Amino acid sequence: MPWDKAARDKYKRVDNYMQYDVTDEEWEVIKTFLPTQGSMGRPRKTGLREVFHAIQSMLATGCQWRAIPSCYPPFSTVQNYFYNWSQSGVLTALMNDLRTQARRLADRSEEPRAAIIDSQSVKTTESGGPRGYDAGKKIKGRKRHIMTDTTGAPLAIVIHPADVQDRDGAVDLILQVVASSPTITKIWADGGYRGPKLASKLHELAVSPDLSIVLKPKDGKGFQVLFQRWIVERTFAWMGRCRRLAKDYEGSLASSLAWTTLAACRFLMRRIARDNRGMGLKCKAM
Repeated sequence: MPWDKAARDKYKRVDNYMQYDVTDEEWEVIKTFLPTQGSMGRPRKTGLREVFHAIQSMLATGCQWRAIPSCYPPFSTVQNYFYNWSQSGVLTALMNDLRTQARRLADRSEEPRAAIIDSQSVKTTESGGPRGYDAGKKIKGRKRHIMTDTTGAPLAIVIHPADVQDRDGAVDLILQVVASSPTITKIWADGGYRGPKLASKLHELAVSPDLSIVLKPKDGKGFQVLFQRWIVERTFAWMGRCRRLAKDYEGSLASSLAWTTLAACRFLMRRIARDNRGMGLKCKAM
């Protein structure tokens, strides 16, 4: 879907919602997946929806923690929730649950049988942390390595320095996906994953999915839509709408992974809310 004027008008926030706040429909999608108040400790005084609004504001605008608008809870409160959710695995679980729900609404089996893998190199700032130089893209920073199903929903995300070659960084990613989705039998990739090194490593680890390399036609000129590979590129474009991901500002790989996972949750949440809305209108018409 092109992000043109018609699409902007269709998905524009109205009423009392700010552009980066979640709507009632979107909140209904995710609220059951967020951790509830435990039996120990003081009663919770801050609403999780307001916390999630603040995190979405940072994700969409790319602002700093102390620059969170005053209409949201204190930045220290939001920061504590963010790091707690990222370290306890809540964000990864949320992404997996949303993907399953999105596949169900699309009349797909809950467990995918095929996947697409690719990477994206982004610049880092002076904040520090692991980084490297990608000689191919001429970028000093980090590399976001993701694998998606055939609908574009991420199956797993790995962050590592940009000097790690695709065929080397793919091993951990593929192992994660195979462990969580053993039904996958086919993986499409670009030329960066070609060669005996990755194939022999996967064979050594007894990983069964067939790795198929999709290359650009030699006689092709300019931009071309490549078989299956366009799906993962579209996922990168969807997540790239979050300004927080325009450049990697994080000092650790874990924090960078958390924001990338949140961006994946964001577009999955919106897709599910849109599909639910469409089903509701269809039922009324019937």
